[in-house]
Amino acid sequence: MAQVKGAMKSKDGFTSNTLRSVLSEVYAADKTANEKVPSPIITEATSKFVDASRSDLADNETREATLLMTFLPPLMSEVDVDHTLKNIIDTLTAGRDVPKTQALIGLVFKEFYAQVDKSNVDPIQVKRRAQVLMSEISS
Repeated sequence: MAQVKGAMKSKDGFTSNTLRSVLSEVYAADKTANEKVPSPIITEATSKFVDASRSDLADNETREATLLMTFLPPLMSEVDVDHTLKNIIDTLTAGRDVPKTQALIGLVFKEFYAQVDKSNVDPIQVKRRAQVLMSEISS
């Protein structure tokens, strides 16, 4: 709220509008806590604007994403993701025949997200790293 007030006092319309929009979504999510509220996927919107040759709107989405990232905790590093995934894979495969890759990867993801909050990682990075680590044990 302090950031919103500061932006309003300095007449920074972009920042105040972006932050008030996010706060509105947060308040709405609080009111409907039992329902799942879809989160906006800014990168997807940006790529669609670029595909439509609307660089002005893509730039605006990028600016919003950059602003909002300052309020989010840092994501887990690739090294930490790898460490967690390796421990899980080692635990699941210790002393057993390695199950089919698809079945094992499902178990790995289930265990990973039981240990790590999804908001602290990039799911695309987790999937990519899990596939790389799985291919190493299959070889």
